[in-house]
Amino acid sequence: MMKTYVIGDLQGCANEAERLLDKIDAHAGGAARILLVGDLVNRGPQSLAALRRIAALSKADPGRVEALLGNHDLHLLAVASGAQALSPSDTFDQILAAPERDELIDWLRHRPLALRANGHLLVHAGVLPEWSAEQAMALAGEVESVLRGPGWTDFLAGMYGNEPNSWDAALTGPARLRCIVNALTRMRLCFPDGSMDFKEKESAGAPPGSNLVPWFDLPGRRTQDVTVVFGHWSALGLVLRPNLIGLDSGCVWGGKLSAVCLEDRSLLQVGCPEYRPHAGKQKK
Repeated sequence: MMKTYVIGDLQGCANEAERLLDKIDAHAGGAARILLVGDLVNRGPQSLAALRRIAALSKADPGRVEALLGNHDLHLLAVASGAQALSPSDTFDQILAAPERDELIDWLRHRPLALRANGHLLVHAGVLPEWSAEQAMALAGEVESVLRGPGWTDFLAGMYGNEPNSWDAALTGPARLRCIVNALTRMRLCFPDGSMDFKEKESAGAPPGSNLVPWFDLPGRRTQDVTVVFGHWSALGLVLRPNLIGLDSGCVWGGKLSAVCLEDRSLLQVGCPEYRPHAGKQKK
């Protein structure tokens, strides 16, 4: 049976991605299914090479290699479409100038925001406590449908913002889509009522004196019956719990690029240079 490996945030670390893919090939003893939790691009030095490599693998064998959309990938789509300005900290200029830019952007905007694999639910950042796995997949599908349709640039223009920071099934239009995107691609800490906090970005946990909790530790979370696999939280580092796998081990910050085999929980890692200043990020 083909084994499935999930890889954490690449963030433009193409050389490390190649080394990890080689490790996976050796460990699997043949072809393996490769899934990535998003943020293929930005902050690292080789966003174009990373995007080219994963897109080529995905196109060559659809279904065997798949990548989720992360917040940095969505930001690239927004900049490429003209819906958002390039930030001074962005490192995907080469993608925007690439001869196959339009082809790469088209491939990227057709990627999913959530995925089920071998009894696991994969997302980039997290799942709101009131969402079941089935609901998370359905809501991700709402955004995917818009991104893949003719109105995708309009959606990206209205994607940015921290409100609404809690879920309401009655939400409609841009507010509904923004809430879904923020939960699936940006969320880390939440208030006890399940509303999302976007102020604390560098912490591995709740700041002293706050009542914030990691989204996955909220009481009554409806995805406790499925193993959730996510990235996005480099300060948190590698997380391996019975029903939780966190894979952002800070590659771009001088940590490691990590992959976990879903069948046996074996962990494969490669070390990475500090492409970005450490700034409190944990090297796990």
